[in-house]
Amino acid sequence: MQFYVDGFRGGDPDIKTAAPCRRDRGPFAPLPEKVDVLIAGCGPAGLCLAAQLSQFPEIDTMIVESKPGPIEKGQADGVNTRTMEMFQAFGFAETVKRESYWVNQTAFWTPNPENPAHIRRIGRVQDVADDSSEMPHTLINQARVHELFLDVMKNSASRLEPDYGWAVRDLTIDTTTDDHPVTVTLENTGVNAGATKTVRANYVVGCDGARSNVRKAIGGTLHGDAAHQAWGVMDILANTDFPDVRQKCLITSAHEGNVLILPREGGYLFRMYVELDKLNEDERVSSRNFTAEHMIVAANRIMQPYTIDVKEVVWWSIYEIGHRMTDKFDDVPEGEAETRFPRVFTAGDACHTHSPKAGQGMNVSMQDTFNLGWKLAHVLQGRSEPHLLHSYSAERWAEAKRLVDTDHEWARIMSAPPGESELDGSDMPRFQKQFIENLEFTGGLAVQYHQSALVGAPAHQGLATGEEIGRRFHSAPVVRLSDAKQMQLGHAAEADGRWRIYAFAGKDDSSDRGSKIHTLADWLESDPASPVVKFTRADEDIDAVIDLRAVFQQTFDQLAYEDMPSLLKPRTGKLGLQDHSKIFCVDHKGAGDIFDMRGIDRDRGCMIVVRPDQYIAHVLPLEAREYLSDFFERFLLPANQS
Repeated sequence: MQFYVDGFRGGDPDIKTAAPCRRDRGPFAPLPEKVDVLIAGCGPAGLCLAAQLSQFPEIDTMIVESKPGPIEKGQADGVNTRTMEMFQAFGFAETVKRESYWVNQTAFWTPNPENPAHIRRIGRVQDVADDSSEMPHTLINQARVHELFLDVMKNSASRLEPDYGWAVRDLTIDTTTDDHPVTVTLENTGVNAGATKTVRANYVVGCDGARSNVRKAIGGTLHGDAAHQAWGVMDILANTDFPDVRQKCLITSAHEGNVLILPREGGYLFRMYVELDKLNEDERVSSRNFTAEHMIVAANRIMQPYTIDVKEVVWWSIYEIGHRMTDKFDDVPEGEAETRFPRVFTAGDACHTHSPKAGQGMNVSMQDTFNLGWKLAHVLQGRSEPHLLHSYSAERWAEAKRLVDTDHEWARIMSAPPGESELDGSDMPRFQKQFIENLEFTGGLAVQYHQSALVGAPAHQGLATGEEIGRRFHSAPVVRLSDAKQMQLGHAAEADGRWRIYAFAGKDDSSDRGSKIHTLADWLESDPASPVVKFTRADEDIDAVIDLRAVFQQTFDQLAYEDMPSLLKPRTGKLGLQDHSKIFCVDHKGAGDIFDMRGIDRDRGCMIVVRPDQYIAHVLPLEAREYLSDFFERFLLPANQS
């Protein structure tokens, strides 16, 4: 963590120096007339976007929520490894790791052939495959995740806080103007219930759930189907003789249905998903009047011979499995993308819904807005043309489709009666087989964006076989040269909207003058064709847009820090202080060699270009300077034009 760049100050380093206040946030202050971005909904998607945009105080962001304040319990709880990597960029992954339950093993229970009315354990699977991520799969109350995002917002220079008690009723878009063309009608849901207020925005993002008024206002409709199967979920404090209650468990009975157990943070709390009754074709789950007691009774039937003695039901809900998504995630009609760019977006449940059992809802929702946030910032800062925003729906729709299809298959297999699934009859139970096959997906690691203006061609993929273009940057151990600190290379990146170039040195390159690393750094720093020179404004730090980091094959004691190029030791901030955090070398204490672990060509080295949302945009040879410049010209505006 770096601070003091603009001068010494005491206190909590997470609390940034406040920027000049744009609006009065007093208890009786009016809402603003205009904003750059209006976010509807303080769920995971909305708060992730707000936290990212709060890092840019020049962007006027507003987030509204119909509830009177933050949620306190219930709802989603699973945080996959990919999301934990994102939390690291926001600065609170270590807090989540300390407070959460870590899912290390998943146990599988099926009917005992000798007594089918009773269940028995038939196997366990390591939940996070070795070296799939440096992060664990964790379980923690969604309300705590919200609180951590709210802290990021509140501590940012923007001092961003939600406006509770307001919901989007409707909106209209004036396509004839670029001056805050979206007019939003907000309705008060608090003490002045029913009162309305109009706010004009440049962009609106609907994170307002499956019944989203933002989606309805732009003509979006959720399409899909329902499995007509009722499930219950409850967070409970209970005693039980079931031996695996502190492990994630998938349990299937002979005739009574299925249970999923998820231990929770704190050592005592756990969550149970309990299969209830099949619904008729035209029946809704609300008509059955299920209660928490129905779930408890069903769980005890399914888990025989074990029993659960519930002491407290902390939270519970009944739901019907459904898999639905919209045709696109923005307001631009089909066929008009060439003449019109998006002004209104939807994210999370507002544009895709599915069952909660795969643990992907909160995770995918946050990844939606992590994808969108930096793109909105680029456009609002004048770094990119607005057509960049078309890439949000294009990239995230494909991933939502993958989620819905995979979850649909998972729900179908989980709910099929014994003997009626194509996976029945093998040596391994069907749900264990499906679980193992989906480990990469459930970890959030299967996402791959296709070739586009933001994702390069794989012509040089062989230079880094373990860092696949379009997938997230896979971190690995390194040692920081300046202070010999062991760390993860991916943890050098923050959620600050910057691009990263990781330059991996070839064999024997120690950055002497004339070496490929030194030549690349000098070119990036001073050549008119360099993307750093082209796209960085005169009043900005040299790494404000593109942040170069270098990784060498030698150990820290074999390199001369004083010989490193100046771009790798830039002077930044108001005081022009030297940054010592940009040069790395291989780990010398046995944690692993990043060149071997990620398939980096030792002879040639390479450049790996990483987007602000941590996805790999390109892999290029160190000498491919023209290709690098051409790539950034696809979507960034020259500093003298932006």
